[in-house]
Amino acid sequence: MTATEAEIIKILAEEKNMRKAAERLFLTQPALSQRLQSIEKEWGAQLFIRSQKGLSPTPAGELVIQYANETIIRREEIFETIQALHSKVHGTLKIACASIVGQNWLPKVLKDFVTQYPDAKISLITGWSSEIVKALYEGEAQVGIVRGQAEWKGKKVHLFRDMMYLVDKEIKNIDEILTTDRPFIQFKSDSNYYQEIQLWWQRHFSSNPRRQIIVDQIETCKQMAMNGIGYAILPSITLNGEEDVNKIPLTNTEKDLGLTRDTWLIGYDSSFELRQVAAFVDVVKEHASCLYDYSNN
Repeated sequence: MTATEAEIIKILAEEKNMRKAAERLFLTQPALSQRLQSIEKEWGAQLFIRSQKGLSPTPAGELVIQYANETIIRREEIFETIQALHSKVHGTLKIACASIVGQNWLPKVLKDFVTQYPDAKISLITGWSSEIVKALYEGEAQVGIVRGQAEWKGKKVHLFRDMMYLVDKEIKNIDEILTTDRPFIQFKSDSNYYQEIQLWWQRHFSSNPRRQIIVDQIETCKQMAMNGIGYAILPSITLNGEEDVNKIPLTNTEKDLGLTRDTWLIGYDSSFELRQVAAFVDVVKEHASCLYDYSNN
């Protein structure tokens, strides 16, 4: 199957409509119909059934569709490998990134990357750190950016460690938590972020917060705190210094085990050899070096 034939089968399967598929392929419907007949003749089987609802793949068609998709993916992989042999950065950079980093830090990194390497393409997936690791395992990404204690046996590069802050409109020091009736707004995810805050609380206070609000998005947690609904513990990566709230650092001293959050760049060694990935790593490290690292405090 040629690359063009594979693309025809892929688009027909996606659109399930001859007219829409023809438009995407820049062909007339008669020309597309003729190409499909030629492909079906080559396979010796009907691949699609036409009806008023559109195109439906036959059992043979499902097999050929799968083969066409695999052919296209494999061709892209080989193309990117060949491009990596040349000096110019080409190919697609496939990144899977923790949502909090993707929202607050990565955009500036990618802006510099696309400016320096305009010929490279970018594919970005965001989600929880566990989803990032899964994307790497399944080959959906070349490199991942995760938060917390990343369980990864491949290459692992520490990017930065940011401080955690107690954020509130009214509370000005940690001790006021003991007497306030304001709710503690917490972000709960599949990571150990929630558990780390729980452990910090237990080390510092003998009882649970009087009132609690649990949300499933850190941005929701932040906006509720910014609007004075209650107090929250947020990583410095989410704060730009322009927020109209009190920010109390959970410092790390000899007497007080502070709360911090690590960010890691992970991936397989083979991925780091790709030219577009190596270029991205350089840009990432440059940005990360500009951040203050609390790991030695």
